[in-house]
Amino acid sequence: MPKPYRDAHRREAFEALALEHFDALYHTALRLTRNPSEAEDLVQETYLRAYRFFHQFTPGTNIKAWLFTILRNTYINAYRKAARQHERLDFEQVAPFYADAGAAPEWTDRASAEAALRHVVQDDVKRALDELPEEYRLVVLLADLEDFSYKEIADIVGCPIGTVMSRLFRGRRLLRKSLGEFARKAGYIKG
Repeated sequence: MPKPYRDAHRREAFEALALEHFDALYHTALRLTRNPSEAEDLVQETYLRAYRFFHQFTPGTNIKAWLFTILRNTYINAYRKAARQHERLDFEQVAPFYADAGAAPEWTDRASAEAALRHVVQDDVKRALDELPEEYRLVVLLADLEDFSYKEIADIVGCPIGTVMSRLFRGRRLLRKSLGEFARKAGYIKG
């Protein structure tokens, strides 16, 4: 088989495998960046880098962990770059403020109070995740939402398995505390 054909076939196989993990990468990127536009940019940059260096990927190994490693490194590099720059606010892009939350467009199409409650609870879970320190947040996301093993997480974040286990324990404990406070305030639990 000629080399160009072999390379094209390998590239197509790589693309098919890599694209299977798009949703998982996007959801993790969204939780890292807390901004849909930045999450899209992060995933796009992740795929660009993966495609650029696909020849370094070893077929038969865990492509999902490889992609998440690229996502993490890309996020860290972008975070460092952003820390060196001042944030600029574009008033054209600022969402309108609604004094009455019921008047906000995202609430107008809710069919029932139950759907609205699910939305509020989901927001509190997102808020609790967002409030976690970054090193805990990423480990919790990878373990609890993406079902990576300790070893895979250790490879992705570049630390020993023991550190992953410690961060996961601490991150979950902080989440439990934060969500417990929410549940007490909302009257779901007593105490």
